Amino acid sequence: MNSVILIRMGRLLTMLLLQVLVFNHIHLLGYITPLVIGYMVVCFQRNTSRTEILIWGFIISLLFDIFSNTAGMGAASCTMIAMIQPKLLNMMAPRDSAEDITPSIATLGFGNYILYVFLLMFVLHGCFYLLDAFTLMDWQLTAISIVGGSVFTTFIIILIELIVRTQRNTVHHT
Repeated sequence: MNSVILIRMGRLLTMLLLQVLVFNHIHLLGYITPLVIGYMVVCFQRNTSRTEILIWGFIISLLFDIFSNTAGMGAASCTMIAMIQPKLLNMMAPRDSAEDITPSIATLGFGNYILYVFLLMFVLHGCFYLLDAFTLMDWQLTAISIVGGSVFTTFIIILIELIVRTQRNTVHHT
């Protein structure tokens, strides 16, 4: 089996377990729940085909829906960010960067990476919570959930990225 697929499967299992067992039970202010499962879509390289990203995004979110009982809201949301991820990565990547660039703080720069992650998480949370509410009756609560969830999830993803990068650097230096 290809090592990239094994890495993705391991990341999928880890992120799914974290999302279902930990992050689904966090509700800041009663409305803000991080959807860290979107980190899987954030990590796809620039040269990955759109079809492959869409399939992975759908599979990731379908498993999330099954274990979180969210009735397709995750599938629609993650598939949406899988659709825009390649274009957004091309916009955020430096012009002289490699064709197979993997989005990270080191490759995009701190500011571009935060913006890249925040925009993807904003779309993810926007789709998810608008489908959840399916009305604009309580639009203030929906807006709090979208913006708060996007900021909180972006913060968590930055922490994950810093931890992963620190581990990679210690492995390469030993």
